[in-house]
Amino acid sequence: MTFVQIVAMTQEYAADIVTWRYAEPYGRYDLVAADPGLFTDPANGYVALVDDGVLIGYRSFGVEGRVPGGSYDDSALDTGGGLRPALTGLGRGLGRQAIATGLAYGYERFRPAAFRVTVAGFNTRARKVVESLGFVHVATFHATTDGTSFDILTCRQFLDRR
Repeated sequence: MTFVQIVAMTQEYAADIVTWRYAEPYGRYDLVAADPGLFTDPANGYVALVDDGVLIGYRSFGVEGRVPGGSYDDSALDTGGGLRPALTGLGRGLGRQAIATGLAYGYERFRPAAFRVTVAGFNTRARKVVESLGFVHVATFHATTDGTSFDILTCRQFLDRR
C-alpha cells in the first residue's frame, strides 16, 4: 500500500518532474519545457508527494493552479498537481489519496474557506476523483492559450469533515 506524504520540493524532485511525459490525451500535462525553478520557488506554492522517500507526484497551492481564461477570485484556494505518469490510471486510488493528502495539508497550512480545482474537460478520470472528494462544478471556460475546455470545481465539504 502506498503511503503518500508531503515534503518540501527539492531541486532533485523538480529536475525529475520536468522529465515526465504522459500518454495521450494527457500529453498536455507534460512539463518538459518547464523551468525546474518554477517548482522550487516558494512563491509558487509547490510541494512534493513521496512514498517512502520516492517522488510520486506534486501539489500546488495558489495561482499556479489557475488556467488562463478562467474567472478566479479569492473565495477559494486554488490547488493542482500531478502524479508520475507511470502511476496514473492504475485504478488503485492513488490519485484520490494524493489529492486528499494535498487537501489535508492545504487546510492545515492555509485554512482556506474553500478549495478550487481546474480540470481539463476531457480529463474524466481527474473529474471523478475530485467529485468523489466533494468538489462540485461551478463553471466551464475555454483556455485563452489554446481553446481547451476546462471545468472549475470548488469544495467546502472537505473542510466540513475536518
